[in-house]
Order: sequence, then C-alpha cells, then structure tokens
Amino acid sequence: MAFSSPSLSTNPIPVSTMAAVDQSELAEWRAASPADGASWLAGVSGPWWIAGGWALDLFGGTQSRRHGDLDIGVLRRDVAQVLGTLSSWEFFEAHKGRLTRLQTGTLPKAEVNSLWCRPAGTTLWAMELMLDAADDDRWVFRRQPEIQRPLATVIRWNPEGIPYLSPEIQLLYKARSRRAKDQADFDHIAPRMDSNARAWLRHTLLRTDPEHEWLPSLRAQTDD
Repeated sequence: MAFSSPSLSTNPIPVSTMAAVDQSELAEWRAASPADGASWLAGVSGPWWIAGGWALDLFGGTQSRRHGDLDIGVLRRDVAQVLGTLSSWEFFEAHKGRLTRLQTGTLPKAEVNSLWCRPAGTTLWAMELMLDAADDDRWVFRRQPEIQRPLATVIRWNPEGIPYLSPEIQLLYKARSRRAKDQADFDHIAPRMDSNARAWLRHTLLRTDPEHEWLPSLRAQTDD
C-alpha cells in the first residue's frame, strides 16, 4: 500500500553556517514518506527501520494521521556506516532542545540519541535518525537497559519490504510522552496487535511505569 506524504511548511530558516541553535527555531521538515527513507538508506547494510508514527501506520497498513517528520531507527554501533552512506548529507545532534552540527568524520556524543538530517545545500530537514542500543544480537531499551529483546523480533516488514519498528516497542517509546497523538496512536494500534505483543507491552510498562494509564486497557485486551 502506498503512503502519502504530509504537507508541511516551506518557509525554513537556513543554518548552513551556524554551529548550534534552538530546535524550535528550525523545526521545518520536508514531506517525506517511508518510501523516501528506504531510498535514502538503500546502501546501508546494517539494520535500520522506520520509527515513530509512520512505523505504526506501516503496521496498520494505512496512514491514520498526518506526520510532521520521518523518524528512522539505526543501531548506535552502525552509525558510522550510515553517515558514510549519506556522505553528501549534513547532520545535527539534537539534545536538550539544541541542534549542534556534527562535524564530518566525527560520531555523535554518547548522550545524543537523535540526529536531524538533510542533504547538504537544502534547508528542510528530511529525517531524524534515532540511535538505539544493542548488545550483540539483542536490542536494548536505552531508558532502562535491563529491558531487552532479540533483534530479530524488533523489526518487521510491510508488503513492500520497508522495515519498521515492532508496534509494541514503538508504543513503549511513546508511552512516556502521553501527547494527544501518542494516545491516538495507542487507541488505533493496540487492539490490532496480537496477544503476545500486547502482553509484552503490558509487562514492560509495569516495569517502567506501574501506574501508566494504558495498563487497564492492555489488561482487558490481553484477557479477552
């Protein structure tokens, strides 16, 4: 199924010469789709996946809402390869509300988990790289490293062969923010997950946030 791209503002602030700036001043994104991401990362041999709201829509099989950006997950240990594949792009570390240019030939700082990316010479951001941890063949939840999964269970593929983050893991990331769109994503996707995925999300939330408001719904859906 084809996924349309959202319409976004086209009045960005150029940052070709700046070193660091507040993210809020430069949050102008191009209309990018999962198919765009697959094209950009076609030369990356390591694992990568569509993340964020787009990942949930790839799981659901249809676009459920407008997406303001395109998130793509990679393993932190593979980031050098990704940066090398996208050698004509520029990258900024996103950390604590600030964007700092990542100099060519350097790697993101350990405390940085997000890179804003775009082709050099352009002004709209194209994608956000999310840096995930791994231990050998296991994915590690960086917010609580004792929570782990085999990497083979972390990534799924849609019928067009685009990899995306398993919905229960994406909802785990979204559970902390509890924004209106995160609640809408949960309401739309949780009933569509199989019982094993719902049970994993429920048990994991019990470890990370035992009073989370999603738990009663997950308990009812798991017991059905």
